[in-house]
Amino acid sequence: MSNASIQRDAARLRLLLRLSLAGVVFTTVVILIGVWTRLVDAGLGCPDWPGCYGRLVVPDAERAMAHSPDAPLEAFKAWVEMVHRYVASALGLLVISLLALGAGLRRRPGYPWMTNIALLIVILLQGAFGAFTVTLKLWPQVVTLHLLGGLAVLLLFLWLHLSLRRFARGAAAPGVARRRLTPLWGIAMLCLLLQLALGGWVSSNYAGIACQGFPTCNGQWWPEMDWSEGFHLTQTVGPNYLHGQLHADARAAIHQGHRIGALVLGLALIALALRYWREARLRPWLGGLVFAYGIQLGLGIANVLMWLPLWLALLHTAGAVALVLLLALAVWHWRESAVAAEDSTRRDKEWVHV
Repeated sequence: MSNASIQRDAARLRLLLRLSLAGVVFTTVVILIGVWTRLVDAGLGCPDWPGCYGRLVVPDAERAMAHSPDAPLEAFKAWVEMVHRYVASALGLLVISLLALGAGLRRRPGYPWMTNIALLIVILLQGAFGAFTVTLKLWPQVVTLHLLGGLAVLLLFLWLHLSLRRFARGAAAPGVARRRLTPLWGIAMLCLLLQLALGGWVSSNYAGIACQGFPTCNGQWWPEMDWSEGFHLTQTVGPNYLHGQLHADARAAIHQGHRIGALVLGLALIALALRYWREARLRPWLGGLVFAYGIQLGLGIANVLMWLPLWLALLHTAGAVALVLLLALAVWHWRESAVAAEDSTRRDKEWVHV
């Protein structure tokens, strides 16, 4: 390989590293804009997709009425929805750019090409979920999957960036041993996934303040709740689910389920931190994970006590993003620690030999 080719690949790799890291930040912004869109009831600000009243920009009231007479234009909500679509589309372009830049390196041993492909597939599915969110009128199942899809995109951007860093330092050769995840890691990841899904279900069914007060719910430790209706996952397609369709007892069950899930998640994360605290390489990530959980728990309680103010609900979503990133980083460092130890041993041997 010529020097010019080596320099070209090195420059491409540096750009890929920057863009993948930018993707992590940008995806976080897109997720928060999406949540803000829901919180200001702008999820159906445009009744069609991908345009808004048949236009690529929000039209005036007269054109909107001619297009959809049953959906009067609310300009603020329409613009909020379209801004969300614009930034989500830009994120899709970033994914395609990463794929195009990485194509020239895909045959190099250890290059994370399949992560690139997975990212493209998930972003396309996420676009489909965005469309179904509108066309199915905020059907809770789709809204929840749309949130989880956004977090999946975030994770894949992070994993791609970390894999590219490993590839850049030459530690990505096939056959390099990495530690397998233990059952405790699996339990922690499953608990977080279920809690994120519960959070999406709370949001999509407007159950955030179905329980007033804390630690009790509506003045009782175990109030009247309709669990079968609250977690009936085959709700009818057709009604407009803006502001929800469930009765109070069903929403209380969803809210209480989210509280129980938070408790179980906390126990799993604390157990994980205690089990592996002696490993110095993991300590910052495990400590950050438990700390972020404590902040997130406080934000959840504050949201109930303060009746779900917009800024606090956004912070609660940001806390969920932080938990996802920190657990992913902890998993990465757990798996890579065997490689790091192997590299350190090799360097020690080289030093002794010298």
